[in-house]
Amino acid sequence: MTRRTLSALALAAVLAGGTAVAVGPLVANAQTQQQQPAHRAAFEPGRHIEGRIAYLKTELKITDAQGPLFEKVANVMRENAKAMGDAAQSLRGDPNQPRTAIVRLEARAKFGQLRADGETKMLAAFRPLYQAMSPDQQKAADEMFEHHGHGHFGR
Repeated sequence: MTRRTLSALALAAVLAGGTAVAVGPLVANAQTQQQQPAHRAAFEPGRHIEGRIAYLKTELKITDAQGPLFEKVANVMRENAKAMGDAAQSLRGDPNQPRTAIVRLEARAKFGQLRADGETKMLAAFRPLYQAMSPDQQKAADEMFEHHGHGHFGR
């Protein structure tokens, strides 16, 4: 993979704040959790959120003057990751409860709505930061989003 592709993938994870996750693996994990070895790590959307925030700040070369605007973006990322983590925890629930088609569809709907709400919050926080960025910073953000629109931002 090229560095540009890696940067684009990393930005998507960063900007999504943990919301850009595939629902299928999460539902499958919740469905088969009792069948998996005990050492298998549970899905944790916020597990590396501080690293994602630091990565974004570095890649976009956020200045001290942009710091307060960036902190709003970082807070939204944290909130989104927490909301997804809480939802994942509630989905795990009782491992003895059968994972029916209805349960799976409800989970998809819940995570889809959380993701949509999170993206709306992210847009509201990111827009003022983007407007305060230099042309070079905007270009870097544009390139990262360009390569990532197919997977997480364009849905």
